[in-house]
Amino acid sequence: MSQADPTVPGSAEESSSSPVDLGAALAVDGLTAGYSKNPIIEGVDITVRRGQMVLLVGPNGAGKSTVVKAIVGTIPRMAGRVSVLGRDVSGKGPSELARAGVAYVPQNDDVFLPMSVMDNLLMGGYLLSRSERMQRVLERFEEFPALGVARNRPASSLSGGQRKALALARALMTHPEVVILDEPTAGLAPKVARAVLEENVAQLRESGKAVLVVEQRVADALRVSDQVEVLVSGRVVLSESASAFSSRSDAARWLMGAIAGQGLALNR
Repeated sequence: MSQADPTVPGSAEESSSSPVDLGAALAVDGLTAGYSKNPIIEGVDITVRRGQMVLLVGPNGAGKSTVVKAIVGTIPRMAGRVSVLGRDVSGKGPSELARAGVAYVPQNDDVFLPMSVMDNLLMGGYLLSRSERMQRVLERFEEFPALGVARNRPASSLSGGQRKALALARALMTHPEVVILDEPTAGLAPKVARAVLEENVAQLRESGKAVLVVEQRVADALRVSDQVEVLVSGRVVLSESASAFSSRSDAARWLMGAIAGQGLALNR
Protein backbone atom coordinates (compact mmCIF):
# COMPACT_ATOMS: atom_id res chain seq x y z
CA MET A 1 0.00 0.00 0.00
CA SER A 2 1.33 3.45 -0.84
CA GLN A 3 2.21 6.00 1.80
CA ALA A 4 0.70 9.44 1.30
CA ASP A 5 2.25 12.82 1.74
CA PRO A 6 0.12 13.93 4.72
CA THR A 7 -0.03 17.49 3.44
CA VAL A 8 -1.04 16.79 -0.15
CA PRO A 9 -3.81 14.20 -0.70
CA GLY A 10 -3.28 12.32 -3.95
CA SER A 11 0.16 13.87 -4.42
CA ALA A 12 2.69 12.72 -7.01
CA GLU A 13 5.06 11.65 -4.23
CA GLU A 14 2.41 9.31 -2.93
CA SER A 15 1.32 7.91 -6.28
CA SER A 16 4.81 7.04 -7.50
CA SER A 17 5.55 4.67 -4.63
CA SER A 18 3.59 1.60 -5.75
CA PRO A 19 3.12 -0.09 -9.12
CA VAL A 20 0.06 0.37 -11.30
CA ASP A 21 -1.81 -2.63 -12.70
CA LEU A 22 -1.42 -1.72 -16.36
CA GLY A 23 -4.05 -4.31 -17.32
CA ALA A 24 -6.70 -2.49 -15.30
CA ALA A 25 -9.08 0.12 -16.64
CA LEU A 26 -9.62 1.30 -13.06
CA ALA A 27 -7.11 0.63 -10.28
CA VAL A 28 -7.72 1.88 -6.73
CA ASP A 29 -4.82 1.41 -4.35
CA GLY A 30 -4.91 2.17 -0.63
CA LEU A 31 -7.74 4.69 -0.91
CA THR A 32 -8.50 6.52 2.32
CA ALA A 33 -11.14 9.24 2.37
CA GLY A 34 -13.68 11.04 4.48
CA TYR A 35 -14.55 14.43 5.83
CA SER A 36 -12.38 16.76 7.91
CA LYS A 37 -9.68 14.58 9.49
CA ASN A 38 -11.91 11.56 10.07
CA PRO A 39 -11.58 8.79 7.46
CA ILE A 40 -14.71 6.85 6.57
CA ILE A 41 -12.86 4.39 4.34
CA GLU A 42 -9.27 3.22 4.79
CA GLY A 43 -6.85 1.35 2.57
CA VAL A 44 -9.40 0.31 -0.07
CA ASP A 45 -7.99 -1.61 -3.06
CA ILE A 46 -10.21 -2.32 -6.07
CA THR A 47 -9.30 -3.36 -9.60
CA VAL A 48 -11.74 -3.33 -12.54
CA ARG A 49 -10.73 -4.49 -16.01
CA ARG A 50 -12.37 -3.90 -19.36
CA GLY A 51 -15.42 -6.07 -19.86
CA GLN A 52 -15.64 -6.76 -16.12
CA MET A 53 -18.28 -5.78 -13.58
CA VAL A 54 -17.19 -5.47 -9.97
CA LEU A 55 -19.91 -5.37 -7.35
CA LEU A 56 -19.23 -3.42 -4.14
CA VAL A 57 -21.49 -4.58 -1.33
CA GLY A 58 -21.70 -4.48 2.46
CA PRO A 59 -23.92 -3.44 5.36
CA ASN A 60 -25.51 -0.01 5.61
CA GLY A 61 -22.97 2.56 6.72
CA ALA A 62 -20.00 0.53 5.50
CA GLY A 63 -18.81 3.40 3.27
CA LYS A 64 -19.74 2.06 -0.17
CA SER A 65 -20.93 5.39 -1.56
CA THR A 66 -17.93 7.08 0.03
CA VAL A 67 -15.66 4.80 -2.00
CA VAL A 68 -17.17 5.80 -5.34
CA LYS A 69 -17.39 9.48 -4.40
CA ALA A 70 -13.71 9.44 -3.42
CA ILE A 71 -12.77 7.72 -6.68
CA VAL A 72 -14.46 10.41 -8.77
CA GLY A 73 -13.27 13.23 -6.55
CA THR A 74 -16.53 14.58 -5.13
CA ILE A 75 -15.20 14.15 -1.58
CA PRO A 76 -11.60 14.64 -0.38
CA ARG A 77 -9.12 11.79 -0.69
CA MET A 78 -6.72 11.58 2.24
CA ALA A 79 -4.39 8.92 0.87
CA GLY A 80 -4.07 6.32 -1.86
CA ARG A 81 -4.06 6.34 -5.62
CA VAL A 82 -6.64 6.12 -8.38
CA SER A 83 -5.46 5.15 -11.86
CA VAL A 84 -7.48 5.04 -15.10
CA LEU A 85 -6.02 3.13 -18.03
CA GLY A 86 -2.64 3.25 -16.30
CA ARG A 87 -2.75 7.01 -15.77
CA ASP A 88 -2.62 8.39 -12.23
CA VAL A 89 -5.66 10.60 -11.68
CA SER A 90 -5.32 10.94 -7.92
CA GLY A 91 -6.40 14.36 -6.77
CA LYS A 92 -8.38 15.04 -9.94
CA GLY A 93 -11.98 16.28 -9.84
CA PRO A 94 -15.08 14.99 -11.64
CA SER A 95 -14.53 16.98 -14.84
CA GLU A 96 -10.95 15.77 -15.15
CA LEU A 97 -12.05 12.20 -14.45
CA ALA A 98 -14.65 12.53 -17.22
CA ARG A 99 -11.93 13.63 -19.62
CA ALA A 100 -9.83 10.65 -18.51
CA GLY A 101 -12.63 8.26 -19.50
CA VAL A 102 -14.70 7.83 -16.33
CA ALA A 103 -18.49 8.19 -16.17
CA TYR A 104 -20.24 8.40 -12.80
CA VAL A 105 -23.96 7.93 -12.19
CA PRO A 106 -24.87 8.96 -8.61
CA GLN A 107 -27.68 7.41 -6.62
CA ASN A 108 -29.64 10.67 -6.51
CA ASP A 109 -29.90 13.65 -8.85
CA ASP A 110 -28.76 11.54 -11.80
CA VAL A 111 -30.89 13.43 -14.34
CA PHE A 112 -32.12 17.02 -14.71
CA LEU A 113 -35.83 16.60 -14.12
CA PRO A 114 -37.13 19.85 -15.69
CA MET A 115 -35.08 19.33 -18.85
CA SER A 116 -36.09 17.23 -21.83
CA VAL A 117 -34.58 13.84 -22.57
CA MET A 118 -32.72 15.40 -25.49
CA ASP A 119 -31.29 18.23 -23.39
CA ASN A 120 -30.23 15.79 -20.66
CA LEU A 121 -28.22 13.87 -23.21
CA LEU A 122 -26.71 17.02 -24.67
CA MET A 123 -25.63 18.05 -21.17
CA GLY A 124 -23.97 14.66 -20.79
CA GLY A 125 -21.85 15.44 -23.82
CA TYR A 126 -20.71 18.86 -22.64
CA LEU A 127 -17.06 17.96 -23.33
CA LEU A 128 -17.80 17.29 -27.00
CA SER A 129 -18.24 19.53 -30.02
CA ARG A 130 -21.78 20.32 -31.18
CA SER A 131 -21.60 17.87 -34.10
CA GLU A 132 -20.18 15.12 -31.90
CA ARG A 133 -22.89 15.63 -29.30
CA MET A 134 -25.66 15.24 -31.86
CA GLN A 135 -24.07 12.10 -33.25
CA ARG A 136 -23.76 10.61 -29.76
CA VAL A 137 -27.39 11.48 -28.99
CA LEU A 138 -28.50 9.52 -32.05
CA GLU A 139 -26.36 6.60 -30.92
CA ARG A 140 -28.02 6.65 -27.49
CA PHE A 141 -31.47 6.66 -29.07
CA GLU A 142 -30.49 3.53 -31.00
CA GLU A 143 -29.34 1.85 -27.77
CA PHE A 144 -32.32 3.09 -25.73
CA PRO A 145 -35.27 3.28 -28.19
CA ALA A 146 -37.75 4.36 -25.51
CA LEU A 147 -35.69 7.49 -24.92
CA GLY A 148 -35.87 8.33 -28.60
CA VAL A 149 -39.66 8.19 -28.46
CA ALA A 150 -39.64 10.45 -25.38
CA ARG A 151 -36.90 12.78 -26.64
CA ASN A 152 -38.95 15.98 -26.22
CA ARG A 153 -40.54 15.07 -22.89
CA PRO A 154 -39.18 16.38 -19.59
CA ALA A 155 -37.27 13.81 -17.56
CA SER A 156 -39.77 14.36 -14.73
CA SER A 157 -42.45 12.67 -16.86
CA LEU A 158 -40.50 9.44 -17.28
CA SER A 159 -41.02 6.27 -15.27
CA GLY A 160 -38.39 5.24 -12.73
CA GLY A 161 -36.87 2.72 -15.11
CA GLN A 162 -36.82 5.22 -17.97
CA ARG A 163 -35.10 7.82 -15.78
CA LYS A 164 -32.41 5.34 -14.89
CA ALA A 165 -31.98 4.46 -18.55
CA LEU A 166 -31.62 8.18 -19.27
CA ALA A 167 -28.98 8.50 -16.54
CA LEU A 168 -27.01 5.62 -18.06
CA ALA A 169 -27.41 7.06 -21.56
CA ARG A 170 -26.11 10.43 -20.34
CA ALA A 171 -23.09 8.68 -18.81
CA LEU A 172 -22.31 7.02 -22.15
CA MET A 173 -22.30 10.26 -24.14
CA THR A 174 -18.52 10.64 -23.79
CA HIS A 175 -17.78 6.98 -24.67
CA PRO A 176 -16.21 6.27 -21.25
CA GLU A 177 -13.94 3.30 -20.58
CA VAL A 178 -14.99 3.13 -16.90
CA VAL A 179 -18.57 3.44 -15.61
CA ILE A 180 -19.24 3.85 -11.89
CA LEU A 181 -22.82 3.34 -10.69
CA ASP A 182 -24.04 4.12 -7.17
CA GLU A 183 -27.25 2.22 -6.41
CA PRO A 184 -28.63 2.14 -9.98
CA THR A 185 -31.87 0.44 -8.86
CA ALA A 186 -32.62 2.64 -5.83
CA GLY A 187 -36.34 3.35 -5.56
CA LEU A 188 -37.33 1.03 -8.41
CA ALA A 189 -39.90 -1.76 -8.22
CA PRO A 190 -38.29 -5.23 -8.09
CA LYS A 191 -39.24 -6.17 -11.66
CA VAL A 192 -37.97 -2.87 -13.06
CA ALA A 193 -34.81 -3.11 -10.97
CA ARG A 194 -34.01 -6.54 -12.36
CA ALA A 195 -34.54 -5.26 -15.89
CA VAL A 196 -32.18 -2.32 -15.30
CA LEU A 197 -29.47 -4.65 -14.02
CA GLU A 198 -29.94 -7.47 -16.52
CA GLU A 199 -30.46 -5.30 -19.59
CA ASN A 200 -28.91 -1.85 -19.15
CA VAL A 201 -26.09 -2.47 -16.65
CA ALA A 202 -25.10 -5.86 -18.05
CA GLN A 203 -24.95 -4.27 -21.51
CA LEU A 204 -22.22 -1.92 -20.28
CA ARG A 205 -20.02 -4.86 -19.34
CA GLU A 206 -20.79 -6.71 -22.56
CA SER A 207 -19.75 -3.66 -24.58
CA GLY A 208 -16.30 -3.81 -22.97
CA LYS A 209 -16.70 -1.14 -20.31
CA ALA A 210 -15.13 -1.56 -16.89
CA VAL A 211 -18.08 -1.32 -14.49
CA LEU A 212 -17.97 -0.67 -10.75
CA VAL A 213 -21.40 -0.80 -9.14
CA VAL A 214 -22.74 -0.31 -5.62
CA GLU A 215 -25.99 -2.21 -5.29
CA GLN A 216 -28.27 -3.31 -2.44
CA ARG A 217 -30.16 -5.87 -4.56
CA VAL A 218 -27.26 -8.25 -4.22
CA ALA A 219 -28.90 -11.43 -5.50
CA ASP A 220 -29.95 -9.75 -8.75
CA ALA A 221 -26.62 -7.95 -9.18
CA LEU A 222 -24.58 -11.11 -8.61
CA ARG A 223 -26.10 -12.66 -11.72
CA VAL A 224 -24.49 -10.04 -13.94
CA SER A 225 -21.26 -9.47 -11.96
CA ASP A 226 -17.80 -10.98 -12.24
CA GLN A 227 -16.21 -9.96 -8.95
CA VAL A 228 -17.43 -9.06 -5.46
CA GLU A 229 -15.80 -6.73 -2.96
CA VAL A 230 -17.33 -6.77 0.53
CA LEU A 231 -16.84 -3.55 2.47
CA VAL A 232 -17.33 -3.44 6.25
CA SER A 233 -16.53 -0.45 8.46
CA GLY A 234 -14.67 1.25 5.64
CA ARG A 235 -12.41 -1.65 4.69
CA VAL A 236 -12.57 -4.39 2.06
CA VAL A 237 -12.82 -7.60 4.07
CA LEU A 238 -13.56 -10.08 1.30
CA SER A 239 -12.69 -10.15 -2.39
CA GLU A 240 -13.66 -13.05 -4.61
CA SER A 241 -15.46 -14.01 -7.80
CA ALA A 242 -19.21 -13.50 -7.99
CA SER A 243 -19.75 -17.21 -8.61
CA ALA A 244 -17.75 -18.15 -5.52
CA PHE A 245 -19.59 -15.62 -3.38
CA SER A 246 -22.96 -16.79 -4.71
CA SER A 247 -22.20 -20.34 -3.59
CA ARG A 248 -21.24 -19.32 -0.05
CA SER A 249 -23.51 -20.60 2.67
CA ASP A 250 -22.39 -17.69 4.85
CA ALA A 251 -22.81 -14.96 2.21
CA ALA A 252 -25.58 -13.23 4.17
CA ARG A 253 -23.38 -13.01 7.24
CA TRP A 254 -20.59 -11.41 5.21
CA LEU A 255 -23.05 -8.87 3.83
CA MET A 256 -24.18 -7.98 7.34
CA GLY A 257 -20.59 -7.60 8.50
CA ALA A 258 -21.08 -10.38 11.04
CA ILE A 259 -17.82 -12.15 10.20
CA ALA A 260 -15.73 -9.26 8.94
CA GLY A 261 -13.03 -9.99 11.47
CA GLN A 262 -12.01 -13.06 9.51
CA GLY A 263 -10.75 -10.82 6.62
CA LEU A 264 -10.05 -12.79 3.45
CA ALA A 265 -8.94 -11.98 -0.05
CA LEU A 266 -9.37 -14.42 -2.91
CA ASN A 267 -9.05 -14.25 -6.69
CA ARG A 268 -8.35 -10.52 -6.89
